Amino acid sequence: MSRPNVLLLHCHDLGRYLGCYGVTTVRTPHLDALAADGVTFEQAFCTAPQCSPSRASLFTGRYPHSAGVMGLTHAQFAWDLYPEERHLAREFKDAGYTTSLLGVQHESRASRTPEEMAARLGFDRAVPAVERAGRPDRAQAVAEAACAELDRLTAGDHPFYLQVGFVEPHRLPGGTRDEPGYQGFISDYMEPDDELGVEIPPYIEDEGECTRTELAELQGAIHHLDQAVGQVLRRLDEDGLTENTLVIFTTDHGVALPRAKCALYDPGLEVAWLMRCPRLGWTGGSRYDELVSNIDIFPTVLTAAGIEPTDRVHGRSLRPLLDGTSDGPAVGRDAVYGEMTYHDYYDPRRCIRTERHKLIVNFTAAPEFMDSSQSWRPRTTPRTPVRRFHPAVELYDLVEDPIEAHNVADDPAYESVRIELLQDLHRWMHETQDPLLDGAVTSPLHEQSVSILDEAVNADPA
Repeated sequence: MSRPNVLLLHCHDLGRYLGCYGVTTVRTPHLDALAADGVTFEQAFCTAPQCSPSRASLFTGRYPHSAGVMGLTHAQFAWDLYPEERHLAREFKDAGYTTSLLGVQHESRASRTPEEMAARLGFDRAVPAVERAGRPDRAQAVAEAACAELDRLTAGDHPFYLQVGFVEPHRLPGGTRDEPGYQGFISDYMEPDDELGVEIPPYIEDEGECTRTELAELQGAIHHLDQAVGQVLRRLDEDGLTENTLVIFTTDHGVALPRAKCALYDPGLEVAWLMRCPRLGWTGGSRYDELVSNIDIFPTVLTAAGIEPTDRVHGRSLRPLLDGTSDGPAVGRDAVYGEMTYHDYYDPRRCIRTERHKLIVNFTAAPEFMDSSQSWRPRTTPRTPVRRFHPAVELYDLVEDPIEAHNVADDPAYESVRIELLQDLHRWMHETQDPLLDGAVTSPLHEQSVSILDEAVNADPA
């Protein structure tokens, strides 16, 4: 029997803001249909609440600090995968797959040419950024390019791995709102969507029209993304590829709202993870509530294609769970781990989350959470009082306090939980060689700036 094709669709900043995850006001019929015909992981979390570090885990099966991406990979942020890291595309290419990349790539340095990027990550082909109306990589253009690539791959003699990245629903510059310094979720090719109303997340304060306008924009961007995904899935069916193609849809982290993206609270770490592969029996609308991490996607997808991951991979294959050869808990996790080191600025944090508790350790006295609005004047605010500075340790009882508003780290009733989770977090940091245990982490820009200063010492001012 032939090996399955693999189509991995991913997007920015979605979290679990989909109908199939219980958001009743967002219109996502195509992704909801994929969930209904495939499998859904209800408690999937990412390793980092920001774009590049989380994608580094997604495409290597390793934690961000282990893979070398502890911050953003573009512009002067300049983080990159360590040279020895093996991208998912590399694994497939070495196994005889044809590999293609199009749309968003944010796990490695973006300054390379498409040819250099393909060679670095293991793609046979990297399609350059798609332009439409002067805007690169908008969802409809990416979907059209993906459909053309599927047609091309169908004519080949090898199974394929096609990686398709969408920008939406990331905040975009040049939005339609006439407000200085504001970046909303839509641009001139999208419309807000409040046809079914808006659902305000429990961690966001309902401040009336302002809040509802922002969420209508978010829903409009997600609806636009859903239409693009639907276009790709239709072409997959038209090309006769559905039965023998493993489709994965996921995102990098939570939505770009306060206390979500760029924060280690659940809204920043929760992600959608949908899969379907009729030939493997991964279909029928099954839903799994085991704790899983996005580092588990890498080994799960490889084992689906008969490729054995190396011992360096931190993720666990969920194939036994999906095939019904495991009762679940042995495959699911007792705890998931999350981290942030750099994003807009240095804000190192590490966390462990179990079914019942979340423990966060902070390594600087930065503000409680990083602003993810990319705007000078954010529209939405969190429900919880905002602390000016991080405490050293935060502990939350997720059953009693699901929005993580009340830090019980100093409550004597939780002392044993605090100690146990601190021990588990330290063990994980040690086993994965987290550099924070040895001191502060230096950024690529820091090293570049020191190099500039050193060069100036020997330069001739004349």
